[in-house]
Amino acid sequence: MGPVNWLAVFLAMLAALTVTAVWYGPLFGRAKLEEVGPGGLGTRTAPARTLAITAALLLVTASMMGHMFARVGPETLAVKPWLYFMMSGGLAGAFVIPSLWISYTQQRISTRLALIDAGFWMVAYLAMGLVFFLIH
Repeated sequence: MGPVNWLAVFLAMLAALTVTAVWYGPLFGRAKLEEVGPGGLGTRTAPARTLAITAALLLVTASMMGHMFARVGPETLAVKPWLYFMMSGGLAGAFVIPSLWISYTQQRISTRLALIDAGFWMVAYLAMGLVFFLIH
C-alpha cells in the first residue's frame, strides 16, 4: 500500500465542492426548487453552515477515496489509469446512488429529484477520481 496523497484528497474535495456549486446552482438549482415545492424548503437560512458541512463530508469521502487508491498502489494505477474512474464512478454507481434511491423511494421523493441528485453524485465522484488521476 502506498501513502495517501493528501494534496489530492484536499483538491478532490474542492473539485466536488465546485461540482456542488455548479450542479445545484445554474445547472439544476431551479429544477430542484421546483421539486421541493413551496414553503421555503429550498431556501438556505445558513448558507455558510451548509457549505461547511458539505465540505467536511466531502473531505471524508475524498479521504476514503485517497485511502482506496493508496491501497491499490501507485504501480497498479500507473499501468491501469482507468481504475481511477472505474473505482470512483463505481462507488457512486454501486453504493451512493442506490442508497440515495432507496431512501428517496421510502420518502416518496420524485424520480426527477432522484435523477438530479444521482447525477450530481456520479459527476462529483468522477471529478474526484479525475483529480486523483491528474495528481498521481
